Amino acid sequence: MSSTVKHNEQLLKIVLTGLTAALAYVVFTFLQIKIPIGGDTQSIHLGNAIVVLGALLLGSLYGGLGGAIGLVIGDLFDPIYILSAPKTFLMKFLIGLIVGFVAHRLGKITHESDPKKYFKWVLMASIAGLLFNAIFDPIIGYFYKLLILGKPAAELSISFRFATTALNSVVSVIVSTLLYMAVRPALEKAHLLPKVK
Repeated sequence: MSSTVKHNEQLLKIVLTGLTAALAYVVFTFLQIKIPIGGDTQSIHLGNAIVVLGALLLGSLYGGLGGAIGLVIGDLFDPIYILSAPKTFLMKFLIGLIVGFVAHRLGKITHESDPKKYFKWVLMASIAGLLFNAIFDPIIGYFYKLLILGKPAAELSISFRFATTALNSVVSVIVSTLLYMAVRPALEKAHLLPKVK
């Protein structure tokens, strides 16, 4: 691969990472439903779907960073979630790492041309990343609020947090998979689909 092609590929990944961050921010900030529970607030949103889509298109590092940065910015501009920003960055980056690993290291989806073959890896990668989120986000959120923020009310909201996180995860698996399957052919046709190793 020539240095010009390599440079262009790197630039494309950086641009798409920024686009992923912007999209994650917009989806989280403007398309969420907040649900107050006790002294806590949970939300239904599609931010995780954008994290997954980013990792499917760009791989673990760039996709995970793009989604994590966008959702952290969303947290920082929302007084309800501002203290959750460090936890958000960790969790969303880990979702991206898991999705990217399954999709690109195991499934090699960008090197596969048959939609039926890459669809199964896209679906498995989405499920893997969001299953991790559904299990660990409520648990880490509970300890973060209890130990770091000193909120004993964390116990009141953990069961509801499992429910909202599970709902977010199921919807995000469906949305991210459908988006990838719709967007990939257009990106391939325009020669804008990054090749992820």
